[in-house]
Amino acid sequence: MTIDSLDALRALYPPAKERSLRKQLASLDAHCRRFVALSPFVVLASTGADGTMDASPRGGAPGFVLAPDAHTLWLPDATGNNRLDTLENIVATGRLGLLFMVPGVDETLRVNGDARLSTEPALLARFSEASRSPRLVVEVRVREAYLHCAKALMRSKLLDPTRHPSRSALPTMGEMLKDQIGDDAPAETQAQMLARYAADL
Repeated sequence: MTIDSLDALRALYPPAKERSLRKQLASLDAHCRRFVALSPFVVLASTGADGTMDASPRGGAPGFVLAPDAHTLWLPDATGNNRLDTLENIVATGRLGLLFMVPGVDETLRVNGDARLSTEPALLARFSEASRSPRLVVEVRVREAYLHCAKALMRSKLLDPTRHPSRSALPTMGEMLKDQIGDDAPAETQAQMLARYAADL
C-alpha cells in the first residue's frame, strides 16, 4: 500500500510530542550558537528551481561557521570539485537546510533558513585567517533552529570508533571512480589521493 495522503500518513503515527514542537526556535539561542561554535562539520541540504536536490558535506576547524547574531550564519565556501550544486541551488531558490554535528555529541543541530551568496569585502575579511580565503560566503538568515535528539546517532553508533569498519572494506576512491567512469588510466592510489587533497585543503 502506498501512502499518498497526509491523513494516511498521520494514521500510522501518534501526534508529535509537545516538547518536539516547542523546541523549534525562530532564531539561534545561546545553546545553538555554542553548538555551531564547536562544530567542525555540517551538511547543507538544498533544492533547485526544477526540484533537483543536493546534500553536501562541509568541514573545517571547529567554529568555521560563524553565528554573529541570533538570526545569522556565515559559512565560507572552501575549495571543492567546482560542480557548485549547492551554490547553484541557493542562487535558484534562496533556501538552505543545515545539519551541524559535534564529535562526541550524539545530538545534532538543524537549521533552516533563507540563503544568499556574498562577496562583500568586509564579510570575506572575517575569514582572512583561514588557510585559503574563500571566494564567497554563504549567508543564512535563520528561520528555524532546533536540537535534534540523539536516537539516530545512538542507533548507528556513528561516533563509536570501535564500530568503524576498516578502510579496506571499500575500494579506494580512485578504484571506485575508475569503475564508474571507465577511465583507462591507472587508478589513483589512496596515498596519491591524500597527497593531492593535502595540497588543496
